[in-house]
Amino acid sequence: MTTENATEATGAAARNAVRPDAIDISDFVHGATGARIRRLTMPDGEHWFPAVDVCKHLGYTNPRKTLLDHVPETHRDILESLTGGYGLSVPAGREWRRDMNLIDLRGLLHLVNGCTKPSCRPFKEWVVDVVVTVQREGSYSLAGPRTVSPEPDAPAPTVVHALPDRVAEAIARLEERNIRLDEQFAAAQRETLRAQQATARALERIADRLDTLFAAGDMSARTSAPVPASTLHHPHAAAVPSQPPPQPRPRPVRPTAEAVLDDWRSRMSVTEDVWAVAVSIAPVLAAEGELAQPLESIADRTGLSVHRVNECLRFMRKHACLHPHGVTHDGSPIYLLNRP
Repeated sequence: MTTENATEATGAAARNAVRPDAIDISDFVHGATGARIRRLTMPDGEHWFPAVDVCKHLGYTNPRKTLLDHVPETHRDILESLTGGYGLSVPAGREWRRDMNLIDLRGLLHLVNGCTKPSCRPFKEWVVDVVVTVQREGSYSLAGPRTVSPEPDAPAPTVVHALPDRVAEAIARLEERNIRLDEQFAAAQRETLRAQQATARALERIADRLDTLFAAGDMSARTSAPVPASTLHHPHAAAVPSQPPPQPRPRPVRPTAEAVLDDWRSRMSVTEDVWAVAVSIAPVLAAEGELAQPLESIADRTGLSVHRVNECLRFMRKHACLHPHGVTHDGSPIYLLNRP
């Protein structure tokens, strides 16, 4: 099972949970870029795409500069920051790096609009036609024929505008392929479940075997005969060097909340919002060494929005104040303290 197939299945489930798209997102993106682009669909139905994939298919040679020139900051984000804001983990696989730049659908359309490749011209002309039609008629429809009613009191006719040939052909061509991908994804899921069940059974057998071996070893140690004291003190007995008792390992000294804040103040120049988040989480990190709280809890304590709290934590990660360490069972991100 490929990451693209898994992502498409996740995207389909999210769309069904929120609201179906007027145009299938795979068909729409294929019509805009001429290629199949990987994507992530968030629980609220928003679609996000790897910027490097979009830039590659549109002919941009410098993705980082392209994003700065064409895509507003509100329509791009880092993969780890985006998934963390929804309480999700980073997708598995080497192709999904934590620092990967993602753009939403609006950001993708910004890049298509700035692309000079002739293959993008039909889609851009269709977008222009949509805008002009909405300005002139107040709406734009994708279904139903244009009709002219002969009755004066009949309802207003339905106005339709056909999709460009390139998009229509993509929809027809991909419909059958999407069905096959769904079937392959379901089969792969069943195979993965069988493999996980087999692994669990093997681990149970290993654990049972280890318990048996440990129990047999304990019984052998209890029943072994002690060495007579006369043998230990015999003049010809081999001398056994005495070993010092093991020393307990020193427990690490945890910093105070004031020390943590002083260290953070030296690492970054903070705004009022970032400092409010820092003051809120420093005592927890100093006492426990980790922060495993929902973003909503931090937002309630600081009076900030969940999105702003996530942005502040992202800023602190960039300055090596803390680093992510997975998520809890309920999806809350876990952060560990970077020691000075």
